[in-house]
Amino acid sequence: MQAVKKFSVEGVEFGGARPVFILGPCVIESETFTRSVAKDLKQICAGLGLSWIFKASYDKANRTSGKSYRGVGVEKGCKLLAEIGAELGVPTTTDVHSPQEAEFAGQFIDLLQIPAFLCRQTDLIQAAASTGKAVNVKKGQFLAPWDVDQIAKKLDAFGCSRYLFTERGSTFGYNNLVADMRSLYWIRELGYPVIFDATHSVQRPGGGGDRSSGDGALAPVLARAAIAAGCDGIFIETHYNPLEALSDGPNQVPLGDLARLLEQLQHIHQVVTQN
Repeated sequence: MQAVKKFSVEGVEFGGARPVFILGPCVIESETFTRSVAKDLKQICAGLGLSWIFKASYDKANRTSGKSYRGVGVEKGCKLLAEIGAELGVPTTTDVHSPQEAEFAGQFIDLLQIPAFLCRQTDLIQAAASTGKAVNVKKGQFLAPWDVDQIAKKLDAFGCSRYLFTERGSTFGYNNLVADMRSLYWIRELGYPVIFDATHSVQRPGGGGDRSSGDGALAPVLARAAIAAGCDGIFIETHYNPLEALSDGPNQVPLGDLARLLEQLQHIHQVVTQN
C-alpha cells in the first residue's frame, strides 16, 4: 500500500492521525437555520475535540423533481458560508456544479466538492483545480474504487495536489445503493485520503417517486463500520428534524443524536489505530 498523502485545509489535516468530520445540513434552508446548525455543531465538536469542516449546499442541482426546493443560489450561499466560517473559525465546503460556479466558490469556500454525478466532468475538475483550493471528489455511484485513480491523474495534471475522495455507495439495482467497505481500503491503497459519506450511502435515489427516500436509521451503523474499516473521516448531513428537511430528510441524522454518534466514532477510531 502506498503511503496516504497528507494535506491541510485551514488547519484541518486529511490523511493524518485524526479523523476529519464533514458535517452540516443538506441544503441552506435559510440564513437563520444554517447559522444555528453551524453554531450547534461548533459546540459539539469543540466539546469532543474533533477536527471538522462545515458543509451546506447552496443549490441542489440534481433533485428528482423540478418542483423541489433547490437552495439560495451560488452567490448568496457562498458568501453566507464564508461568513459563518470566519465567525466560527471553521473551514467550509460546498458542492459546485459548473466551471463558473467553481470559479466563484473558490473565492469564498475552503474545500470544493465535486458531486458524484459529475466526478468525471473534466472541465469541472479543471476549474476546481484552477482555484488553488483543496478538492473533494465524491466517487460516482457508477465507478469502481480504483477508477478514482484516473480522476486523481486529472487533478494532478491541472496542478491540484490537495484532494481527497468520498465514498458514498454504489448503485445496486433500482432505487438503491450498497456501501462496500472494501472500497475504503482500495482507495487508500492507491495513496489517497478517503472520507465515507454515511448519509448519502443510505439514500434510495428516486425511491419516493418525486423525491429520494432513504434509511437514515442505518447511517450511524455504516459510519461506525467505515471508521472501523480505517477511513480518514466521516461525512454526515444533519438536521434538527429530518422529517421537515427541504432536501434529503430521510437519510439525515437528527442533530440531537449527533454528539453521541461522533463520540462513538472517535472511540472506534482510537481502538483501530492504537499500536
